[in-house]
Amino acid sequence: MNGSHIAIPTILKVGKGALENLGEYIRAGGMKKAVIYFGNGLVEMFGVKVMDSLKESGIEVLEYRELDSVRIEDIVELAFSIDAKAQVIVGLGGGKVIDAAKYAAYLRKLPFLSVPTSASSDGFSSASASLTVDGRRTSVPARMAYGIVADTDVIKSAPVKYLYSGIGDMVSKITALYDWAYEDRGGYTVMNDFAVMIAKKAVNSFVRTPFQSIQEELFLRELLDSLAMSGIANEIAGSSAPTSGSEHLISHALDKLLEQPGLHGIQVGIATYLMSRVQDHRYKRVDTIFTDTGFWEHVASLGLNREDYERAIDLAPSVKPFRHTYLHEEKYRELAKKILREDERLGKVFG
Repeated sequence: MNGSHIAIPTILKVGKGALENLGEYIRAGGMKKAVIYFGNGLVEMFGVKVMDSLKESGIEVLEYRELDSVRIEDIVELAFSIDAKAQVIVGLGGGKVIDAAKYAAYLRKLPFLSVPTSASSDGFSSASASLTVDGRRTSVPARMAYGIVADTDVIKSAPVKYLYSGIGDMVSKITALYDWAYEDRGGYTVMNDFAVMIAKKAVNSFVRTPFQSIQEELFLRELLDSLAMSGIANEIAGSSAPTSGSEHLISHALDKLLEQPGLHGIQVGIATYLMSRVQDHRYKRVDTIFTDTGFWEHVASLGLNREDYERAIDLAPSVKPFRHTYLHEEKYRELAKKILREDERLGKVFG
C-alpha cells in the first residue's frame, strides 16, 4: 500500500486569553525547556504575561530575546547558538520573528510554537519562511508549526492595517486555486484533491462569515482558523500552489521592484481582484468582501502607483518560472494591464 504522511499542528488554540495559557500548552506536549523569540518591542508588551504563564507551568526559559533580522546568515548563526537542552522554540510576534524562529527550529530539528500577534498573512501556519537572501526576500523551507496559539485579544490590539493584510491574503485563495486548476488542465502539474478541498473550505468559510466589524470575535476567529487551514493545504500539496498563484507573483514582483514594498497581504489582495477579473472568476465576491470589510477604503488611502503594478505584471512569470499561471501567458498579462487601466474599482484605488 502506498501512503503519505503530512505534518499538521498538534496544538491549535485560537481565542480570547489564549496567551495566558501558553505554558500549559507547552507542558501538555511534554516539553519543559523553551527558547522564546519576541518581535521588536514585544517583550515590553507581552513579556511579563508570557513569563508568568511559563513559570506557573514549570517551564524553564533558557533564553528570551527580541529579534528584528530576517537575514539568513543571522538566523543560521542564531540557530546554532541555541542551548542544546532546548526542547521547543517559541516565536511570538509578526511575520519577521515567526519566519526567523521557524527557520531556526527547522535547522535545529526542534518543535516550533507559532504565536502570532497579528493576522496579516498565513505565514504563521506555513512550512516556509520569507528570509533575506543576497539582499532579497526569498521563500525558504522551514518547519511546520508544532502548535499555533493565537490570542484574539492580542490580534485585536494590532494596527488595523494588519487585519486588512490578512483579509487580502485569505481571499487570494480564490484566484490561487483557479490558477492551480489552469495548470492542471494544461498538463503542467497534478492537483491534489485533498489540498484543494482544504483550501476551498477555508476561503469559502471565511468569505461567508457574517460580521458588523472586522474586529468582532467571530470574524477574527474565522480569519485565523482559515489562515491556519491554508498552511495545512500547502503541506498536503507539498507546495504553495493551493494558496499562492498569479496574485502572489505580482506581490513578489513588487517586492523586487520597490524600494519600500507594502504589506504582503495588501499587495496580494489588490492583485487578487485584478486576477479574478482576468480569470472571469468570482470577482464580484472578491469585490464585495473587500468593500464590506473596508479593505478598499484602506487601500485607496495608500497613494499607490498603477505603473508599479504594470511593471510587476510583466515581471511576475520570472518570479516562479516553473509555474504556469495565467500570467505566464502573454495574452493574459496584456489583459491584466488593460483591466488595471480601465477597471472602475481599480480606478478608485489608484486615483
